[in-house]
Amino acid sequence: MTGRSIAQDAELALLLEVTGTPKPGNVDRTHDHDDLRFEHFMAGAVGARPGLERAADGERVGRVFERAVAGMAQQSAGNTQFGALLLLAPLVAAAHDDALTPAGVDEVVKRTTVADAADFYRAFEHVDVAVDDPPSGLEPLDVRRGADAVPAIEERALTLCDVMDRSAEVDGVAAEWVGGFERVFGAAERIVDGDGPVPDRGAAVFLELLAGEPDTFVVKRSDRETAEMVQRRAQAVLDGEADAAELADELVDRGINPGTTADLVAGALFVALRRGVEV
Repeated sequence: MTGRSIAQDAELALLLEVTGTPKPGNVDRTHDHDDLRFEHFMAGAVGARPGLERAADGERVGRVFERAVAGMAQQSAGNTQFGALLLLAPLVAAAHDDALTPAGVDEVVKRTTVADAADFYRAFEHVDVAVDDPPSGLEPLDVRRGADAVPAIEERALTLCDVMDRSAEVDGVAAEWVGGFERVFGAAERIVDGDGPVPDRGAAVFLELLAGEPDTFVVKRSDRETAEMVQRRAQAVLDGEADAAELADELVDRGINPGTTADLVAGALFVALRRGVEV
C-alpha cells in the first residue's frame, strides 16, 4: 500500500481511467468528443477530490457524492464523471482501514438514508445528466427535478439504496449498487492480475466489460439495438476479428459513448489501487 490517502486513490482512479486507450467511444488521451475533451475529465477528477475527502471525515455517502459532483462540475464541459462518482462514493466510504470488500460496500449501501437520497437528487442541479423519463405516475420522483423532488422523496421515505433499486434494471451503475458491485470487483481482480501500464490494463478491462453486457448509457442515448451492436463489436475485438483503435475512431465519429462501462472501470481501478496495484 502506498502513502496515498483513500481520496487520492479515488482521484487517481479517475485519472487512470481517462488516460487508458483505446476505449471505443469514450474520451481518452487520443480521442475527444465535440463537447467533451480529455482535459475536461482531468479537471473533473481533480475537482471531485475535495468532495470524496469528506468520506474520511465520516460524511454521509449522499453528501460525499453531491459535493464531489459539485467539484467535478467546475470545468467548462459540465458532466464528465457523474456515474463514476456515484460508484466511488460508497467504495471510498467502505475503504477505511485498508479493507475494501463487496460485503463492506454492501453494508455502506444498505446504511444509506433519506437524507442521502435527497443529496443524490441535489447533485442533478450541478450538471445535465442523460436519464430516461420516469414511469407514469412517478413524475414527482424525476431526478431532473433536483431539489424540487426532495419533498416527494421524504414523503415516500426513500433511502438512496431504495432509489438505486428502482433504477437497477435499466442503469448499470444502479445495478452495481444493489448487486454487491459484482462487475466492479471482478474487473478489479483482472486489473490486479494484469501486466503492463495500469491505464492499458484499464482499457483492456473496458473492452471485456463492454463485450459482457450492453452499455446502459448507450441504451439511453441511442437504443438497445445500438448497445448490442457495440457489445458484438467489442467481442469481435477480443476475438481478434476487429481492431480496437479502428472501433474507437468509428464510435467517436458516430457519437456513441459507452459511458457506463467507463464508470465501472473507474470503480475497478480504485479497488485495484486499494489492493496494492503499483503506479
